[in-house]
Amino acid sequence: MRIQLAQRTEADELLGRSPLALLIGMLLDQQIPMEWAFAGPYTISERLGHDLTAGEIAAYDPEAFAALLAEKPAVHRYPKSMAERVQRLAAYLVEHYDGRPEQVWAGVTDGKELARRLQDLPGYGKQKAQIFLALLGKQLGVRPEGWREAAGPYGEEGSFRSVADVVDAESLEKVRAAKQEAKKAAKAK
Repeated sequence: MRIQLAQRTEADELLGRSPLALLIGMLLDQQIPMEWAFAGPYTISERLGHDLTAGEIAAYDPEAFAALLAEKPAVHRYPKSMAERVQRLAAYLVEHYDGRPEQVWAGVTDGKELARRLQDLPGYGKQKAQIFLALLGKQLGVRPEGWREAAGPYGEEGSFRSVADVVDAESLEKVRAAKQEAKKAAKAK
């Protein structure tokens, strides 16, 4: 299955070939539209002149990296704080996974273990970890035993709750509609 989270061909191609780009896109996916968040790794790679590596990002001068994310158009509405988060994520991947983000899920045989590994990533709380786990299972075929249960409601088959369920423009609209309904229901309480 082809990744279509940024809804831009070049950005989605990077997400499909780079586990680091996918993890960074998920990290950026807060307080901005999903497409903007998942296009962020492509924007960063364009500014660097090549595909992303955890080692380079972790070692990058923090002020220079923040400036890179702040260039117009900015990668995120909060470029400085998100630059710090991206660098913390990259440093963690270098320290714990030899800079190879796919090792977070490679060889994991249990959904709970994968959820724990994802939740241990800097910037990934329980919900973000569950959504990313659902994305891995639904779109990338990473399906250790119990993955749907570990992904919580985001792992449900046929749901339209999160980025895990976005495979084209139509499914994106269904996810947006479901999120709007959830907001209305929360306000009504």
